[in-house]
Amino acid sequence: MVFAPGFSRSARRRASPDAPVPDGETRAEEARRALLERICGFVISHDLAVTGANLAMLCGALSGSQPELARALVQRELSGEPIDQAWLDTLAQLDPDRHDHIAALETLSEKLEYTLERFAETAREAQSDTHEHRDAIGVQVEALGNPAELTQVIDLSRAMLARIEQVEAAMARSEVEIDRLRENLAEARSEADVDHLTRLPNRRAFERRLVSAAIEARVKGEPLSIAFCDVDHFKQVNDRHGHAAGDRVLCALAASFAEMAGDACFTARHGGEEFVLLFAGLGKEAAKGRLDAIRRALGARVLMNRDTGQPFGKITFSGGVAEVTGDADTRRALARADEALYRAKQQGRNRIELG
Repeated sequence: MVFAPGFSRSARRRASPDAPVPDGETRAEEARRALLERICGFVISHDLAVTGANLAMLCGALSGSQPELARALVQRELSGEPIDQAWLDTLAQLDPDRHDHIAALETLSEKLEYTLERFAETAREAQSDTHEHRDAIGVQVEALGNPAELTQVIDLSRAMLARIEQVEAAMARSEVEIDRLRENLAEARSEADVDHLTRLPNRRAFERRLVSAAIEARVKGEPLSIAFCDVDHFKQVNDRHGHAAGDRVLCALAASFAEMAGDACFTARHGGEEFVLLFAGLGKEAAKGRLDAIRRALGARVLMNRDTGQPFGKITFSGGVAEVTGDADTRRALARADEALYRAKQQGRNRIELG
């Protein structure tokens, strides 16, 4: 069993197989309780966001079901380096089932939405049918009048009308609930594509957008270029000013990328201090020119630490640009952009290279 920092000793004792089990609680229940307490303690201790991705990853690591994640946590603790959100984003790539989980969630969402639509259609049809039947019965009841011998039939018919009205009301409420559930599903899908810190699209959203943008560019016969950008010496910002201040720097850079790149550019946080941009309609030379203008504008700014009033210093980034439409396989373009970013780093940083 792996124990990461931030957990109370009582939680560790409860996780022990020799610890006593409280009255009325089975060993399995106690184990689940201990795991939840460890996850909760970890999140609070390291000031992490409570997101589905974080909780799923920590559950895999702290339960021992994902040994690679567990080893990474232990090694990080022993090294004394901070366990923050940026590092967790990188750690998430160690999950061997990550893409399978995403695909399963997508499939489940599609099935759920299809089921909801079919149920809503059935509810509407049933409501229409009961409405027609109610009108027909109402006409018949009125035609019968109130003869003594027909009193029982009339009473039963009126009871049936009342019951049909109840069914109609229940179906109407069901449609409202279905609409609300569909809205919640759409919001959940949207939130799954958003980076929790910068509110830019995340890596998952970028990977899906890259595929569709490449297909669209080839159909239109227009160029499409990709740029990888990495903040220079970002670790020094965290070390000198703290991780909360570093997060604010990332948010400021994210907003600047999104604003300066233009509406035709899709900007996302790829992970950690790395951002990715898709330039629709631009070849790699034009994309490099656009990115270089952003680099110069950001480099001319002076960012201040609002907590201390001290300047962060000159914040710059390095970038690598490649044209996606030049390759049948988008992964080759990604590799070339990444290699170009590496060259920019090797050649002194604060520069843009072509791949």
